[in-house]
Amino acid sequence: METAAAQEGREGHLGIAPRQGGSRRTAARRLLEALRPRLGPGLLLEALVLALVVAWFFLFRPQFLGGPAAYVIVSGHSMVPTMQDGDLVIVHRQDAYAPGDIVAYRIPKGEPGEGHIVIHRIVGGSAEEGYITKGDNRSGPDLWRPRPEDVLGKAWLHVPAVGDILGVLRSPLVLAAVAAVAAAVLVLTSADERRREGEGE
Repeated sequence: METAAAQEGREGHLGIAPRQGGSRRTAARRLLEALRPRLGPGLLLEALVLALVVAWFFLFRPQFLGGPAAYVIVSGHSMVPTMQDGDLVIVHRQDAYAPGDIVAYRIPKGEPGEGHIVIHRIVGGSAEEGYITKGDNRSGPDLWRPRPEDVLGKAWLHVPAVGDILGVLRSPLVLAAVAAVAAAVLVLTSADERRREGEGE
């Protein structure tokens, strides 16, 4: 069995600085333990919240609030197998779009289905003449030719089945259960506060 002294000598021979005062892992642990009192859990929490706010502002802020993102729930099977019915897709507005991009767009004014949101793939066309789009599960292109002003954005983040989960959360039974739990929490919290006030007196 190789002794610690022999191992340090071998590491020094190989050009590796001998370990002093324990392994690197131990040194890292000691550094974290030294920093923890200075940072404190409150500061760490504030840093995490700040990071989340920055991420929301630059990546997830909705377009109606001046951000880059639009949130689309896939409806139907025209994009199978790439996307399924009920999936959530976050799209980001781009300066330009090209064939191959999956985009969400509103059906242009004056067209059948005006205002309805479609999420399909660009297969041709141009910004000037309008894009040609098609569902991955469709044999032919869409009837509409959306222009850049009709396009909400290019698919950026795809989260499967979120729409189904939201549908369940909106069901009357689940809403009633959530309301009951919220009411119970309020009652218990109020009772606990009254008990503490009584003990204080």
